[in-house]
Amino acid sequence: METTEVDSELSLFKYGNLEALPSDYRGLSEEERTQRIAAARETLGDDVLVLGHNYQRREIVEHADYIGDSYQLSEHAADSDAEHVVFCGVTFMAESADLLTDADQTVYLPSMEASCPMAGMAEALQVDSAWERITDAVDGDAIPVTYMNSYADLKAFCAEHGGLVCTSSNADDAFEWALDRGETVVFLPDKHLGRNTANAMGLGDATVEFDPWADESSGDLGDADVVLWDGYCQVHERFTAEHVADARDAHPDATVVVHPECRPEVVAAADETGSTATIRRTVEEAGPDETVVVGTEIHLVNHLDRWHETDVVALCGDACMDCNAMRQVDPNYLTWILEELAAGREHNVVSVDPGVAASAETALDRMLEL
Repeated sequence: METTEVDSELSLFKYGNLEALPSDYRGLSEEERTQRIAAARETLGDDVLVLGHNYQRREIVEHADYIGDSYQLSEHAADSDAEHVVFCGVTFMAESADLLTDADQTVYLPSMEASCPMAGMAEALQVDSAWERITDAVDGDAIPVTYMNSYADLKAFCAEHGGLVCTSSNADDAFEWALDRGETVVFLPDKHLGRNTANAMGLGDATVEFDPWADESSGDLGDADVVLWDGYCQVHERFTAEHVADARDAHPDATVVVHPECRPEVVAAADETGSTATIRRTVEEAGPDETVVVGTEIHLVNHLDRWHETDVVALCGDACMDCNAMRQVDPNYLTWILEELAAGREHNVVSVDPGVAASAETALDRMLEL
Protein backbone atom coordinates (compact mmCIF):
# COMPACT_ATOMS: atom_id res chain seq x y z
CA MET A 1 0.00 0.00 0.00
CA GLU A 2 1.25 3.47 -0.87
CA THR A 3 2.27 5.57 2.11
CA THR A 4 2.37 9.36 2.14
CA GLU A 5 5.52 11.24 3.08
CA VAL A 6 4.10 12.06 6.51
CA ASP A 7 6.56 11.14 9.23
CA SER A 8 4.49 9.49 11.97
CA GLU A 9 7.21 9.15 14.60
CA LEU A 10 5.92 9.21 18.16
CA SER A 11 7.67 12.46 19.01
CA LEU A 12 5.98 14.30 16.15
CA PHE A 13 2.32 13.45 16.26
CA LYS A 14 1.93 14.61 19.86
CA TYR A 15 2.28 18.22 18.93
CA GLY A 16 0.15 18.97 15.93
CA ASN A 17 -1.61 17.98 12.77
CA LEU A 18 0.88 16.75 10.18
CA GLU A 19 -1.59 16.84 7.30
CA ALA A 20 -4.41 19.27 6.70
CA LEU A 21 -7.78 17.91 5.66
CA PRO A 22 -8.08 18.31 1.87
CA SER A 23 -10.36 21.20 0.99
CA ASP A 24 -12.88 19.07 -0.89
CA TYR A 25 -13.69 17.22 2.36
CA ARG A 26 -14.44 20.30 4.43
CA GLY A 27 -17.98 21.06 3.28
CA LEU A 28 -19.51 17.60 3.24
CA SER A 29 -23.08 17.26 4.45
CA GLU A 30 -23.93 14.54 6.95
CA GLU A 31 -25.88 12.63 4.30
CA GLU A 32 -23.00 12.76 1.83
CA ARG A 33 -20.50 11.73 4.52
CA THR A 34 -22.63 8.79 5.57
CA GLN A 35 -22.92 7.54 1.99
CA ARG A 36 -19.21 7.92 1.28
CA ILE A 37 -18.15 6.25 4.53
CA ALA A 38 -20.47 3.32 3.78
CA ALA A 39 -19.03 2.98 0.28
CA ALA A 40 -15.44 3.05 1.53
CA ARG A 41 -16.22 0.50 4.24
CA GLU A 42 -17.86 -1.78 1.68
CA THR A 43 -14.69 -1.63 -0.43
CA LEU A 44 -12.46 -2.36 2.58
CA GLY A 45 -14.71 -5.04 4.07
CA ASP A 46 -13.22 -6.92 7.01
CA ASP A 47 -9.83 -5.32 6.37
CA VAL A 48 -10.83 -2.27 8.42
CA LEU A 49 -11.98 -1.87 12.02
CA VAL A 50 -13.39 1.46 13.21
CA LEU A 51 -13.22 2.15 16.95
CA GLY A 52 -15.20 4.97 18.56
CA HIS A 53 -14.47 6.25 22.04
CA ASN A 54 -17.41 6.93 24.36
CA TYR A 55 -16.66 10.65 24.21
CA GLN A 56 -16.95 10.97 20.44
CA ARG A 57 -19.91 12.74 18.87
CA ARG A 58 -22.87 10.86 17.39
CA GLU A 59 -21.64 11.36 13.81
CA ILE A 60 -18.53 9.34 14.71
CA VAL A 61 -19.87 6.56 16.93
CA GLU A 62 -22.64 5.63 14.51
CA HIS A 63 -19.91 4.43 12.13
CA ALA A 64 -17.92 2.53 14.78
CA ASP A 65 -17.71 -1.24 15.03
CA TYR A 66 -17.13 -0.89 18.77
CA ILE A 67 -17.81 1.93 21.23
CA GLY A 68 -16.08 1.95 24.59
CA ASP A 69 -13.28 3.35 26.72
CA SER A 70 -9.67 3.48 25.62
CA TYR A 71 -8.41 0.16 26.90
CA GLN A 72 -11.55 -1.75 25.90
CA LEU A 73 -11.15 -0.48 22.36
CA SER A 74 -7.47 -1.43 22.24
CA GLU A 75 -8.44 -4.95 23.32
CA HIS A 76 -10.98 -5.11 20.50
CA ALA A 77 -8.23 -4.06 18.10
CA ALA A 78 -5.93 -6.77 19.44
CA ASP A 79 -8.67 -9.41 19.08
CA SER A 80 -9.41 -8.35 15.51
CA ASP A 81 -7.89 -9.71 12.32
CA ALA A 82 -8.42 -6.38 10.56
CA GLU A 83 -5.39 -5.04 8.74
CA HIS A 84 -6.42 -1.42 9.31
CA VAL A 85 -7.52 -0.11 12.72
CA VAL A 86 -8.99 3.40 12.61
CA PHE A 87 -9.07 4.70 16.19
CA CYS A 88 -11.50 7.58 16.70
CA GLY A 89 -10.00 8.74 19.96
CA VAL A 90 -6.88 10.62 21.03
CA THR A 91 -3.19 9.98 20.54
CA PHE A 92 -2.43 7.95 23.67
CA MET A 93 -5.32 5.62 22.83
CA ALA A 94 -4.05 4.99 19.33
CA GLU A 95 -0.60 4.34 20.82
CA SER A 96 -2.06 1.73 23.17
CA ALA A 97 -3.81 0.05 20.26
CA ASP A 98 -0.51 -0.03 18.38
CA LEU A 99 1.17 -1.64 21.41
CA LEU A 100 -1.45 -4.37 21.67
CA THR A 101 -2.05 -5.19 17.99
CA ASP A 102 0.01 -7.54 15.83
CA ALA A 103 2.82 -6.38 13.57
CA ASP A 104 0.67 -6.91 10.48
CA GLN A 105 -1.98 -4.47 11.76
CA THR A 106 -1.72 -0.70 11.30
CA VAL A 107 -3.37 1.90 13.54
CA TYR A 108 -4.57 5.26 12.22
CA LEU A 109 -5.76 8.40 14.00
CA PRO A 110 -8.17 10.42 11.83
CA SER A 111 -6.78 13.73 13.09
CA MET A 112 -3.35 14.19 14.61
CA GLU A 113 -4.70 17.23 16.47
CA ALA A 114 -6.52 14.89 18.86
CA SER A 115 -4.01 15.05 21.68
CA CYS A 116 -5.22 14.63 25.29
CA PRO A 117 -4.31 17.69 27.44
CA MET A 118 -4.03 15.56 30.59
CA ALA A 119 -1.54 13.20 28.94
CA GLY A 120 0.41 16.28 27.93
CA MET A 121 0.66 17.35 31.58
CA ALA A 122 3.08 14.49 32.25
CA GLU A 123 5.50 14.16 29.36
CA ALA A 124 8.15 11.50 29.94
CA LEU A 125 10.99 14.04 29.62
CA GLN A 126 9.38 16.24 32.26
CA VAL A 127 8.81 13.30 34.60
CA ASP A 128 12.38 12.12 34.11
CA SER A 129 13.62 15.60 34.98
CA ALA A 130 11.61 15.66 38.21
CA TRP A 131 12.22 12.02 39.18
CA GLU A 132 15.48 12.56 41.07
CA ARG A 133 13.93 15.43 43.03
CA ILE A 134 11.02 13.20 44.07
CA THR A 135 13.00 10.06 44.83
CA ASP A 136 15.57 11.97 46.86
CA ALA A 137 12.78 13.41 49.01
CA VAL A 138 10.63 10.34 49.64
CA ASP A 139 11.41 7.80 52.32
CA GLY A 140 12.52 4.56 50.64
CA ASP A 141 11.82 3.25 47.15
CA ALA A 142 9.34 5.09 44.95
CA ILE A 143 7.31 3.11 42.41
CA PRO A 144 5.73 5.03 39.51
CA VAL A 145 2.20 4.17 38.41
CA THR A 146 0.76 5.85 35.35
CA TYR A 147 -2.87 6.04 34.36
CA MET A 148 -3.72 4.59 30.96
CA ASN A 149 -4.32 8.19 29.88
CA SER A 150 -0.63 8.81 29.22
CA TYR A 151 1.76 8.57 26.32
CA ALA A 152 3.64 5.39 25.52
CA ASP A 153 6.98 6.88 26.51
CA LEU A 154 5.67 7.59 30.02
CA LYS A 155 4.38 4.02 30.25
CA ALA A 156 7.87 2.93 29.23
CA PHE A 157 9.43 5.21 31.86
CA CYS A 158 7.28 3.62 34.56
CA ALA A 159 8.25 0.11 33.51
CA GLU A 160 11.93 1.02 33.51
CA HIS A 161 11.60 2.36 37.07
CA GLY A 162 9.80 -0.69 38.41
CA GLY A 163 6.25 0.52 37.88
CA LEU A 164 3.20 -0.22 35.80
CA VAL A 165 0.05 1.11 34.14
CA CYS A 166 -3.48 1.17 35.55
CA THR A 167 -7.01 1.99 34.45
CA SER A 168 -9.61 3.83 36.51
CA SER A 169 -11.08 0.42 37.35
CA ASN A 170 -7.94 -1.19 38.77
CA ALA A 171 -6.03 1.77 40.22
CA ASP A 172 -6.43 0.39 43.76
CA ASP A 173 -4.89 -2.93 42.71
CA ALA A 174 -2.02 -1.06 41.06
CA PHE A 175 -1.45 0.97 44.24
CA GLU A 176 -1.32 -2.23 46.32
CA TRP A 177 1.08 -3.81 43.80
CA ALA A 178 3.37 -0.79 43.98
CA LEU A 179 3.27 -0.55 47.79
CA ASP A 180 4.26 -4.21 48.02
CA ARG A 181 7.43 -3.28 46.14
CA GLY A 182 8.25 0.12 47.59
CA GLU A 183 7.36 2.62 50.27
CA THR A 184 5.81 5.29 48.05
CA VAL A 185 3.54 5.33 44.99
CA VAL A 186 4.14 8.16 42.53
CA PHE A 187 0.93 8.44 40.53
CA LEU A 188 0.71 10.21 37.17
CA PRO A 189 -0.80 12.17 35.56
CA ASP A 190 -4.27 12.53 37.13
CA LYS A 191 -4.16 13.81 40.69
CA HIS A 192 -7.92 13.43 41.20
CA LEU A 193 -8.02 9.75 40.27
CA GLY A 194 -4.95 9.27 42.45
CA ARG A 195 -6.46 11.03 45.46
CA ASN A 196 -9.81 9.31 45.09
CA THR A 197 -8.02 5.96 44.98
CA ALA A 198 -5.88 6.83 48.01
CA ASN A 199 -8.94 8.02 49.93
CA ALA A 200 -10.79 4.78 49.23
CA MET A 201 -7.76 2.83 50.48
CA GLY A 202 -7.45 4.87 53.69
CA LEU A 203 -4.28 6.59 52.49
CA GLY A 204 -5.69 10.09 52.19
CA ASP A 205 -3.72 11.51 55.13
CA ALA A 206 -0.48 10.20 53.65
CA THR A 207 -0.98 11.77 50.22
CA VAL A 208 1.03 14.74 48.92
CA GLU A 209 0.69 16.60 45.61
CA PHE A 210 3.78 17.48 43.60
CA ASP A 211 3.68 20.46 41.26
CA PRO A 212 6.33 19.90 38.57
CA TRP A 213 6.03 23.44 37.20
CA ALA A 214 6.75 25.11 40.53
CA ASP A 215 8.95 22.22 41.72
CA GLU A 216 7.14 22.21 45.04
CA SER A 217 4.78 19.94 46.95
CA SER A 218 1.73 20.40 49.15
CA GLY A 219 3.46 18.69 52.06
CA ASP A 220 6.56 16.77 53.11
CA LEU A 221 7.33 14.19 50.41
CA GLY A 222 9.23 12.20 53.02
CA ASP A 223 5.97 11.52 54.88
CA ALA A 224 4.01 10.47 51.79
CA ASP A 225 2.76 7.01 50.93
CA VAL A 226 1.29 8.46 47.73
CA VAL A 227 2.73 11.32 45.67
CA LEU A 228 0.30 12.79 43.15
CA TRP A 229 1.58 14.48 40.01
CA ASP A 230 -0.32 17.74 39.44
CA GLY A 231 -2.29 16.80 36.33
CA TYR A 232 -6.02 16.60 35.69
CA CYS A 233 -8.75 16.15 33.10
CA GLN A 234 -10.06 19.55 32.04
CA VAL A 235 -13.56 18.13 31.49
CA HIS A 236 -13.95 16.32 34.79
CA GLU A 237 -12.32 19.01 36.92
CA ARG A 238 -15.16 21.39 36.01
CA PHE A 239 -17.66 19.43 38.11
CA THR A 240 -18.26 20.71 41.64
CA ALA A 241 -20.04 19.55 44.78
CA GLU A 242 -22.49 22.38 44.14
CA HIS A 243 -23.42 20.73 40.85
CA VAL A 244 -24.27 17.56 42.78
CA ALA A 245 -26.35 19.52 45.30
CA ASP A 246 -28.22 21.32 42.50
CA ALA A 247 -28.86 18.00 40.73
CA ARG A 248 -30.32 16.51 43.91
CA ASP A 249 -32.61 19.52 44.31
CA ALA A 250 -33.82 19.16 40.73
CA HIS A 251 -34.02 15.34 40.76
CA PRO A 252 -34.51 14.18 44.39
CA ASP A 253 -34.86 10.49 43.52
CA ALA A 254 -32.05 10.32 40.99
CA THR A 255 -28.87 8.27 41.20
CA VAL A 256 -25.77 10.43 40.78
CA VAL A 257 -22.82 8.64 39.18
CA VAL A 258 -19.51 10.35 38.40
CA HIS A 259 -16.15 9.47 36.91
CA PRO A 260 -13.20 9.09 39.34
CA GLU A 261 -11.32 11.80 37.43
CA CYS A 262 -13.67 14.24 39.20
CA ARG A 263 -12.59 16.25 42.25
CA PRO A 264 -12.71 14.26 45.53
CA GLU A 265 -15.53 16.39 46.92
CA VAL A 266 -17.64 15.51 43.87
CA VAL A 267 -16.90 11.81 44.27
CA ALA A 268 -17.79 12.04 47.98
CA ALA A 269 -21.14 13.68 47.16
CA ALA A 270 -22.11 11.17 44.44
CA ASP A 271 -23.95 7.88 44.92
CA GLU A 272 -21.62 5.92 42.67
CA THR A 273 -18.21 6.42 41.10
CA GLY A 274 -16.65 4.49 38.27
CA SER A 275 -15.15 4.29 34.81
CA THR A 276 -17.11 4.95 31.65
CA ALA A 277 -17.95 1.23 31.60
CA THR A 278 -19.37 1.55 35.13
CA ILE A 279 -21.34 4.63 34.17
CA ARG A 280 -22.79 2.86 31.13
CA ARG A 281 -23.70 -0.15 33.24
CA THR A 282 -25.40 2.04 35.87
CA VAL A 283 -27.64 3.54 33.20
CA GLU A 284 -28.30 0.18 31.54
CA GLU A 285 -29.46 -1.31 34.85
CA ALA A 286 -31.75 1.61 35.72
CA GLY A 287 -35.48 1.37 35.02
CA PRO A 288 -37.34 3.43 32.40
CA ASP A 289 -38.96 5.56 35.11
CA GLU A 290 -35.67 6.30 36.86
CA THR A 291 -33.32 9.25 36.49
CA VAL A 292 -29.54 8.96 36.44
CA VAL A 293 -27.44 12.11 36.77
CA VAL A 294 -24.05 11.56 35.11
CA GLY A 295 -20.84 13.47 35.72
CA THR A 296 -18.62 12.85 32.71
CA GLU A 297 -18.00 14.12 29.17
CA ILE A 298 -21.19 15.43 27.60
CA HIS A 299 -21.19 13.25 24.47
CA LEU A 300 -21.35 10.06 26.53
CA VAL A 301 -24.20 11.53 28.57
CA ASN A 302 -26.06 12.34 25.35
CA HIS A 303 -25.40 8.85 23.93
CA LEU A 304 -26.75 7.20 27.07
CA ASP A 305 -29.87 9.35 27.03
CA ARG A 306 -30.41 8.47 23.36
CA TRP A 307 -29.73 4.76 23.77
CA HIS A 308 -31.89 4.10 26.85
CA GLU A 309 -35.41 4.81 28.10
CA THR A 310 -33.95 5.94 31.43
CA ASP A 311 -33.85 9.72 31.88
CA VAL A 312 -30.13 10.55 31.73
CA VAL A 313 -29.20 14.04 32.89
CA ALA A 314 -25.87 15.85 32.62
CA LEU A 315 -24.52 16.78 36.06
CA CYS A 316 -23.74 20.38 35.25
CA GLY A 317 -26.51 20.99 32.72
CA ASP A 318 -25.76 23.53 30.03
CA ALA A 319 -22.38 24.27 31.64
CA CYS A 320 -21.05 20.82 30.72
CA MET A 321 -18.34 20.81 28.11
CA ASP A 322 -17.11 18.32 25.56
CA CYS A 323 -13.55 17.05 25.29
CA ASN A 324 -11.69 19.44 23.03
CA ALA A 325 -9.20 16.75 22.02
CA MET A 326 -11.96 14.33 20.99
CA ARG A 327 -13.62 17.14 19.05
CA GLN A 328 -10.62 17.21 16.69
CA VAL A 329 -11.76 13.88 15.23
CA ASP A 330 -14.21 15.48 12.86
CA PRO A 331 -16.39 13.07 10.83
CA ASN A 332 -14.94 14.63 7.68
CA TYR A 333 -11.52 13.35 8.78
CA LEU A 334 -12.98 9.87 9.23
CA THR A 335 -14.41 10.05 5.70
CA TRP A 336 -11.01 11.07 4.32
CA ILE A 337 -9.05 8.36 6.15
CA LEU A 338 -11.42 5.60 5.03
CA GLU A 339 -11.63 6.73 1.41
CA GLU A 340 -7.86 7.01 1.21
CA LEU A 341 -7.46 3.51 2.67
CA ALA A 342 -9.95 2.22 0.12
CA ALA A 343 -7.78 3.84 -2.58
CA GLY A 344 -4.63 2.21 -1.18
CA ARG A 345 -3.17 5.27 0.56
CA GLU A 346 -2.29 5.62 4.25
CA HIS A 347 -2.36 8.76 6.37
CA ASN A 348 -1.82 9.47 10.06
CA VAL A 349 -0.24 6.14 10.91
CA VAL A 350 0.44 5.74 14.64
CA SER A 351 3.56 3.70 15.23
CA VAL A 352 5.31 3.63 18.60
CA ASP A 353 9.10 3.42 18.46
CA PRO A 354 10.10 -0.24 19.01
CA GLY A 355 12.38 0.60 21.92
CA VAL A 356 9.64 2.56 23.67
CA ALA A 357 7.08 -0.11 22.80
CA ALA A 358 9.00 -2.92 24.48
CA SER A 359 9.10 -1.14 27.84
CA ALA A 360 5.56 0.18 27.54
CA GLU A 361 4.31 -3.34 26.89
CA THR A 362 6.08 -4.45 30.07
CA ALA A 363 4.11 -1.85 32.04
CA LEU A 364 0.88 -3.10 30.46
CA ASP A 365 1.80 -6.74 31.12
CA ARG A 366 2.34 -5.97 34.80
CA MET A 367 -1.13 -4.48 34.93
CA LEU A 368 -2.64 -7.53 33.27
CA GLU A 369 -0.90 -9.80 35.80
CA LEU A 370 -2.89 -8.09 38.56
